[in-house]
Amino acid sequence: MSDHARLDQLEEEHEALVLRRFDRADAWELGRAISERALAAAHPVAVDVRTAAGVLFHASLPGATADNDVWVAKKAATALRFEVSTALLELRIALGGRDMHEPGWLDHDTYAVAGGAVPVRVEGVGVVAVATMSGLASADDHDAVADGIRTLQRRTV
Repeated sequence: MSDHARLDQLEEEHEALVLRRFDRADAWELGRAISERALAAAHPVAVDVRTAAGVLFHASLPGATADNDVWVAKKAATALRFEVSTALLELRIALGGRDMHEPGWLDHDTYAVAGGAVPVRVEGVGVVAVATMSGLASADDHDAVADGIRTLQRRTV
């Protein structure tokens, strides 16, 4: 898939991934679903669901390292700040010819622009949390989280 086709796909996904509601039980369900799929595939990942105020769910699966937890925190901070998935932001930046580490833009100790963090948006409210995975390739982390949100979306309709 070309970068422009992937950008279109991610833009459409951004508009479509909106939930009717989201609470702590939903955060648990989302994190558990993503983790169970990753565990079944023996993926060494960290999975996290958080708000700006704190962590609602976190799992570090076999083979994951502390580095995955650092990446989760940085990706989550980025998605919460910009209110779009880190995969979408990463592609927008790449196609725009920018460098995320330009002086004065993003502190690389706090933020990471790599796929795997997807905002949890609620209809009529906006972004209320972010679900994140770290440990696979950027696109694979993103797709696993987006699939988890789509599954939750079908359950909360």
